[in-house]
Amino acid sequence: MVQKLNWDSIPTEEVNPSMFRKIVYGEKLMIAKMKFKDGFVVPLHHHFHEQVTHVLSGQIRFWFGENKEQVMDLYPGDIIVIPPDLPHEALMIGEVEEIDTWSPPRQDWLDKTDDYLRK
Repeated sequence: MVQKLNWDSIPTEEVNPSMFRKIVYGEKLMIAKMKFKDGFVVPLHHHFHEQVTHVLSGQIRFWFGENKEQVMDLYPGDIIVIPPDLPHEALMIGEVEEIDTWSPPRQDWLDKTDDYLRK
């Protein structure tokens, strides 16, 4: 069955005092709408999921690679595709709202074992 949802009806999870998210997922795909406070850092990490990031507001500075050899700034309207297993880190510059999509769904987010974000 197809289910119609609206972001306003999805509960907001406070992952930590600087990160809030709403999650929708199916069998093979997950989407999360997130808000971050200025200065929040997503620590260097990698995962086997393919990830698409779409910035709605604010600025995100990404570092890619084991030694953070590539730097990229994203602004509202920018979208990137992060390949599986590519190490990446992100800094939120200003208040940021963005949407991330993963395939397959992030089980660590669903079962709340994403400790790298909860510190």
